[in-house]
Amino acid sequence: MRVAILYDGPDIVGFFPFERHPLGIGKPVAAGLTDAQGLVHAKGFDIDPRRLIKECGLAVYEFDHLVAGQPLLSERHERHPSPIIDLRDGYEHYTCTLKEHSGKTYKTTLAKSRKLQREAGQMRHDYAITDLAPLHTLLAWKTGQYRRTGRSDRFAQRWIVELVERLLAVQSDSFAGVLDMVYVDDEPVAGHFGLRTRTTLSGWFPAYDTRFAKYSPGLIHHLAMAERAAGSGIQVIDMGRGQKEYKDKLKTGELQVAEGRVARLGPAAGLHWMMRVPVRKTRATVLANPLLLKTADKALKTYGRLRAVLQG
Repeated sequence: MRVAILYDGPDIVGFFPFERHPLGIGKPVAAGLTDAQGLVHAKGFDIDPRRLIKECGLAVYEFDHLVAGQPLLSERHERHPSPIIDLRDGYEHYTCTLKEHSGKTYKTTLAKSRKLQREAGQMRHDYAITDLAPLHTLLAWKTGQYRRTGRSDRFAQRWIVELVERLLAVQSDSFAGVLDMVYVDDEPVAGHFGLRTRTTLSGWFPAYDTRFAKYSPGLIHHLAMAERAAGSGIQVIDMGRGQKEYKDKLKTGELQVAEGRVARLGPAAGLHWMMRVPVRKTRATVLANPLLLKTADKALKTYGRLRAVLQG
């Protein structure tokens, strides 16, 4: 990891965190994990993006979650929605919005919550806990989800597990790791780990115990999390880029993140273009077409089942 410090005369006006890979290829720190990428800079700051990457010794800077409004952003970069839950007017106002726009989802989720408690036991919700045991339970659920859906298991990499553990240990007014879990009869059912500032909770790793899948525990949990988050001063929950049904049901609006690259003319940038850009455009085409997306998702889940059999 490297951090470029940007000056305007004697004044520091920005920081640019990045990783430098072979051939001068630059990427965001922890690329593949980060949902908000780019410069940390003073308001109104402007810079030539190509000059920036040149001064950093980069031929290319590639990103997939560049925050809207960044000086690195141009019209040619692809924009993607990042759904949010707006809690600035409180949880009750949010539920009123849900009733208006996703009334069936809201009513069904409450009904399933009552049914879960009738059939499994009393429910409780622990918010902003710091114990490692429930965190490891959550990560195990997430590993199972990655494997079932044919995705690579991020938590097979020890450094990612250690990163999440360290972030959970950080608890300050301006930044903290936030772990919350829903229990039924003292048994964990669903949970989430994310990061917060004073006013924003960034969604990261939601998961649930598949034994309770028929009760929609993910939706039950998200409503519980939104209520407790609003009570603690959170104004926005950013659920992150990605087309997921639960996000469409719960969102009240969207932010934007961008995908693309900033490149200087040269052999390394040309090689990078050939290796990465056609793949990215193909993926974007699949994600934008419901039929292609459904086919690809089905193929990944089939692969996940075959992988589980072979590894078992």
